[in-house]
Amino acid sequence: MNEMTATNLKSAFGGESMAHMRYLQWGAFAVKEGFPNVGNLFNAVAYAEQVHAANHFRELKNAVGDASVTAGAGFGLTTTSENLQGAIDGENFEVEQMYPAFIAVAELQNEKGSIRSFQFAVEAEKTHAVLFSKAKEAVDANSDFAEDTVHVCNVCGYSLTGALEDNCPVCKVKPDMFTTFVTVK
Repeated sequence: MNEMTATNLKSAFGGESMAHMRYLQWGAFAVKEGFPNVGNLFNAVAYAEQVHAANHFRELKNAVGDASVTAGAGFGLTTTSENLQGAIDGENFEVEQMYPAFIAVAELQNEKGSIRSFQFAVEAEKTHAVLFSKAKEAVDANSDFAEDTVHVCNVCGYSLTGALEDNCPVCKVKPDMFTTFVTVK
């Protein structure tokens, strides 16, 4: 594997891993603040970030050894509204800047598996930004997120609310390849 693509995969792995843990923390805090559906959304998207990290890790294959990973990440625990804004900002950064650059490098280096891993992630991150934005609108109106069920594709991390009827629009797997997160009441 080309070194630049490997470095980008390691960075993406680090960023997705950190997002996974950050979202678990923000989800628990949302529940404490009285927003259980927002907590469920954070937990579901945390799982999607874990799917992305695992895909990137598998793509690295034989890249064994130590690595110093630079990954942009927000830290801190503020209000649920501010945590949601942090999530929105992070997802949009990945969609608008990070993954397009990583995809361009992988395409230049003809790293087909890496391209697929990055493309899966960027498409899923778009859905995460939308879901977090809807949740923030609700929280800012002193309401919980309206959706208590979130479905996450186990292959690419695509996430949606509502009925799960069709194949994944990103990776095309069947609905039985999704994990469903339901708010515990």
